[in-house]
Formats: sequence, C-alpha cells, structure tokens
Amino acid sequence: MNIHEHQAKEVLREYGAPVSKGVVVFSLDKIKEEVKKLSSKEFVLKAQIHAGGRGKAGGVKLVKNLDDLEREAEIMMGKVLITHQTGLDGKEVKRLYIEEASDISKEFYLSCLVDRESSKIAFISSTEGGMDIEKVAKETPDKIITNKIDLKKTGPSTEEISNIISVFNFNEEQKKSAENLIKSLYKIIIEKDASLIEINPLIITKDNNLLCLDAKMNFDDNAIFRRPEILKLRDLNEEDPAEIEASKYDLAYIKLNGSIGCMVNGAGLAMATMDIIKLYGEEPANFLDVGGGASKEKVSAAFKLILSDKNVKGILINIFGGIMRCDVLAQGVVDAAKEINLSVPLVVRLAGTNFKEGKEILDKSNLKILSASDLNDAAKKIVEAIK
Repeated sequence: MNIHEHQAKEVLREYGAPVSKGVVVFSLDKIKEEVKKLSSKEFVLKAQIHAGGRGKAGGVKLVKNLDDLEREAEIMMGKVLITHQTGLDGKEVKRLYIEEASDISKEFYLSCLVDRESSKIAFISSTEGGMDIEKVAKETPDKIITNKIDLKKTGPSTEEISNIISVFNFNEEQKKSAENLIKSLYKIIIEKDASLIEINPLIITKDNNLLCLDAKMNFDDNAIFRRPEILKLRDLNEEDPAEIEASKYDLAYIKLNGSIGCMVNGAGLAMATMDIIKLYGEEPANFLDVGGGASKEKVSAAFKLILSDKNVKGILINIFGGIMRCDVLAQGVVDAAKEINLSVPLVVRLAGTNFKEGKEILDKSNLKILSASDLNDAAKKIVEAIK
C-alpha cells in the first residue's frame, strides 16, 4: 500500500525525523486559512499523487507569495498529471501539499527497504539527490552505495550508520542528525511494516541543517491488518477500481495493457502464462492469481473482473489443481460466463485435482469454450482465436 508525501512526512515527524513544515488542502477555499499555520513567505506547492516525476509534469511549483500560490493552486487542482509512473491515463490531482520553501545547499538520496533476498534491511545512499535513482544506477552506479544490516531490536550500530552516510561527507553536527534519521527510518520499517522508505532529496540547507524535502513510503499489504493507523491513510482515488474490487475478494490482480485476460492459480504459474502469451506475439491484459483454495464465488468474481476491462479480446484460464479443484473452477467460470453473456473467446487448460470433472462441466455448459491440452497449446489457441 502506498501513501501520499504529506502522510509520509507526518510519519517521519512522529519518529523525530527532520521535515519541513507544511499543510494539506483538499479544496481551494481552504488555502488562505491553512497557510496561516506556516511562517515562510515563500512556498512550495506540490500535487499529491501516488507517482514520481511530478516536477517534470508541472506538479511542483515554487511560489513567491500568497497571490501566486492561489493562482498556481487553481491550475494544479484537478489537473491530470502524466508522468513516467502514471501511464498514459495519468492521475487527477485531488489534494495539494503546501510547505515552507527551503534554501538548498546540497541534495542527496537516501532510502531503506526490505531486501527479501538476504532477509535484511538495505539502506541505499547516493550523492545524486533529486534525480531518478534508476537513471543514476544505470549511468553512474559508482555513485550509489548499499549497506545491508541484520534485523535487530536495538537498530543499526554506530559503525553501520557511519557506513550508510559515509558517501555524504557530513560535518559532525550533520552526522548526529543523520544518525537520528537512520534510526528513525529503521524504526518505521520495523514498527509500521513499511517495505520502502525513500527520501529524495535529503538536503542540507544553507544554514547547514538536514531536512527530508520529499518522502515516499510503501507498506506491506500482508501486514496491514495489524496497522489500522496506516490503513486509515489509504487513498482509494489513487488505486485502479478493478484492483480495489479484487481486494474485496482477496484476489491478486494487477491491470496491464494487453488484450488477453489471464486467470491462473499461483504466482509462478501466472508469470509463466504471461510469458508464453508474449512468446506467441500478444500481450497479457492482467496478472490475476485466484489462489490455492478459491471458492466458486471467488472464481466468478475473478472472471467478471477480467471482463470489466474493455481491452480484453480473449481470456486464457490456466489452472493446475492442487488444493484448488478444477471442478470448482469450472463451475465458477460457467456461472460467471452465463451471467455476463460471454462474447469473447475463452480458452481453458485444466490439470490436476478433478480436471476430468472440470472438463465435463465445461463441455456440458453449451458455452463456446476451447479446451487446451497444455500451456503451449492454450497460448497458441487464444492468440489465434482473438485474431
């Protein structure tokens, strides 16, 4: 789960991290009232969307006075921002963050995340702050250092913190502030079940203070049940409606840009199914894992979810029955297809538990369903069918 910048900064502030003072507004008529809480005469106006690259898309503006702030806010509120992370549809700006302007002396990059490969917390540091870190990693990888630390109740040691900030060349006072910041980030990762915290840029102001100028946080969906204070920060406006619907049925669904809808049980099998569709020259319309023990109702919901995508020209169902019984899957598909009045080609490959019973249910349904003997055959048939 993602949250907005202003929410991430509130979490940072709660843990003692240095952040600039700011206010969030949801309507333009609240600007004058909210700005009174700030002491600066210059402001930075920021569109709040769940995507990077806002500045290049016109979503970040430095303004010199209240009149300019109100004028720029009127332009920005309701604007659809298109960045390299939003896709072509972009995201509509429905809230604005106004913070006190900072005099920047130097910019850095700092992040920490759960490194699943090593089961450690990885801290990534770079002197190239304010830039796309993926671009830095590609073009000048020597300017990025990664330090992985073991999970500990006491947090990172003095030596580990020294290694993390070594690239920054801070003075002694700045090192003390950085040490507190590193400890704060570590605590948030552990105590809030965050999966990523990114500060880009982390700045040194002209009066030599350390400040988190921007902040991004992601949280582990699987742990959100025990973090109600984080769940309250969820903004459904920033999520795909289909993905919201999928979450109601505990379906792992991600919308993609292709034309072939996929329904699979198991993430690995789903990835293989998407790969083989591409091998035959088409693109998957989604990633959808119904899980190992899906009910007939859950399968029916998944089927309807796929068909809600107007780009879907055909559907490939690939089920390997284990805990998931093929006859349950088949009945769910038949019920959903009849209810919706299926009008696109459907290819089904069943294997494993009760696959004969599942195939019989499909054959007797009087629906135009193409059976496949294996995954290769299934991909070939669905690609031919939509052409």
